[in-house]
Amino acid sequence: MKLAGQWLNRGETQAICAMLTMAGHQALVVGGAVRNALLGMEVADVDIATDALPGAVALLAEAAGMRVVPTGIDHGTVTVVANGMPYEVTTFRRDLASDGRHAVVGFGASLAEDAARRDFTMNALYAQADGTVIDPLGGMPDLLTRRVRFVGDASARIAEDYLRILRFFRFYATHGDPDQGPDAEGLAACAANLEGLEALSRERVGAEMRKLLAASDPAPAVGAMVSCGVLGQILPGADAEALTVLVHLESGVPPGWMRRLVALGGDDPSAALRLSRAESRDWALLRDLIGGAEGPGEMAYRHGASLVCDALLLRGAVFEADLPDLWQQAVAEGAAAQFPLAAADLMPGLQGPALGVRLAELEAAWIASGFSLSRADMLG
Repeated sequence: MKLAGQWLNRGETQAICAMLTMAGHQALVVGGAVRNALLGMEVADVDIATDALPGAVALLAEAAGMRVVPTGIDHGTVTVVANGMPYEVTTFRRDLASDGRHAVVGFGASLAEDAARRDFTMNALYAQADGTVIDPLGGMPDLLTRRVRFVGDASARIAEDYLRILRFFRFYATHGDPDQGPDAEGLAACAANLEGLEALSRERVGAEMRKLLAASDPAPAVGAMVSCGVLGQILPGADAEALTVLVHLESGVPPGWMRRLVALGGDDPSAALRLSRAESRDWALLRDLIGGAEGPGEMAYRHGASLVCDALLLRGAVFEADLPDLWQQAVAEGAAAQFPLAAADLMPGLQGPALGVRLAELEAAWIASGFSLSRADMLG
C-alpha cells in the first residue's frame, strides 16, 4: 500500500533519502512517523533507516552540504541536519548482547533483522520516500486494531531492555484500544519481569512516566499497571482510582502529568522518578492543597492559577465531589488580584512584629471581601 505521509511534503526527507538511494543504499522512513501517519496522528520526528554504515552516511551528508552530528555513532545513529531540521539516520542493526538496559549492536543486518529487534509490531513499519509501506513482521493488522504487541517473544524483548515494560503501557495509553484491553501475552510478560525495573535508572523511569501520564486518557493503562504489579513496583502505594475520576473532571482542560501523578497517591515520588526540586515542591504543595480549607480565589492569589486549577480538580477527584460553582472565574480573579497595601502604608505608626500582624489581618480581610476592599477602606 501507499501512504500519503506527512514527511512526503518535507523536502529535507526527500533529499536525505535521495542522497542515500543514489549512492546505492536503502533509505526508509521508520517507526513513529509511519505509525502515526497511518493512524492520522501528528508526526513530530522523522527517523530514517538505511543499510549504509554510519561513516558512509556522514560522508554522503557532508558532501551534500548537510551538517552531521554523531549523536549515537556506537549504536549506528547519526543526526543529519538539513535546512535546520534534524533527522536521525540509523544503520540496520541486530542485537549482539544486552544487560537489560544497554544493547551491543552489530551492523550489516538485513531489513528483517532490523525489524526483529524493535519493541512493538506497530513500530516495525517502514516506508519508502514515495509512501510505499513495507511491513516485514505483519504489524499492520495490530496497528489498525490498535493492539500494542511485542515483536516475537514478549519476555525476550523485555529482557533486552526492561524499560519496554513501561513503554508497553505508555503505547497502550497513546495508541491502544482501551475497549480491547492490553495484549494478554504482553501483560503477562510485564508481570513476570517486574524485578527488571529495579535495574533501570530513575531518570529513564521518570521520563517514561511523564509521557504516559501526559496521554489523553492514561487511566486504563495505569489500571493495567496496577493489575500486574508494575505501578506498585515503581511507585509504592499508588493506585488508579482517583485518576479515573480526575480524567473525567478534566473535560476541556489540557492533560497535566504532574496533576495526574498526584492523583495516583502513594509515597513521595521524587526519588523514584528523579523529579527536579521545583517538581518536588509542586507535588508536595498540590498534596497539601487537596486537603486545605482555602477557597479557589485565595488559593489562586497565593499560588497562581495553573497550580490551583490542578489542586481543585484533584480535590474533586480525591473526594469525588463537585467543583465549586464559578470556580474558574474565582481562580482567574484571585490570580489577578494585587493586595493594595504595603508595609510602608502602616508606618511609622506600627513597627516590628505588630506591623506584620496588622498587615496580615488587613490582607485576610481584603481576601474575605472578595478582593473588593480598597486601600482607603483599609486605612480609614
